[in-house]
Order: sequence, then structure tokens, then C-alpha cells
Amino acid sequence: MQAHILILGFVQGVGFRRFVKSNARKLDLRGWVKNLPDNRVEAVAAGDKDKLVELIKVIEKGSFFSEVKDVQVSFEEEGSFEDFIIVH
Repeated sequence: MQAHILILGFVQGVGFRRFVKSNARKLDLRGWVKNLPDNRVEAVAAGDKDKLVELIKVIEKGSFFSEVKDVQVSFEEEGSFEDFIIVH
């Protein structure tokens, strides 16, 4: 399974992409995370559904310096990813 995640709030310039990447790797998920021009962060994570739900809960809480205001999630068919990366 794959989750497409859009995060709104104070999530750029505070290490949020590294936070998502680190937590995704701990959960053995694959995919990517990137900043969007409108100050949101976008992520796609693939793997076990329970682990995806756990990642979404972590993202909703946010990192120490971030302030997450909204998280939008849609589940999709899984793509093929080998690792979890930050896209620049």
C-alpha cells in the first residue's frame, strides 16, 4: 500500500523532511519527501498499512521545531521504491 501525504503548517526550514525520512526508515517504509513552492511538504510512503498509519500519526504530531496544521492523506496502489529519500 502507498500513502500520498500533504502537510500544511510551519514545516519548511525546520528539518521536517529529515524528520519524515528518519521516521519512515525506522518503520521500514520506502518513498520520498519534498518541499513544495506553496510552503507545504509532500511525501509518498509505501509499505505495510499499519506502518503507514503509524508514520501519519508521527507526522501529525510534527517535529520539535515544526507546527503541523493539517495533514491530507490519500491511499493509492503501491509504487516501486527501493529506499526513502529527500527530493530536492
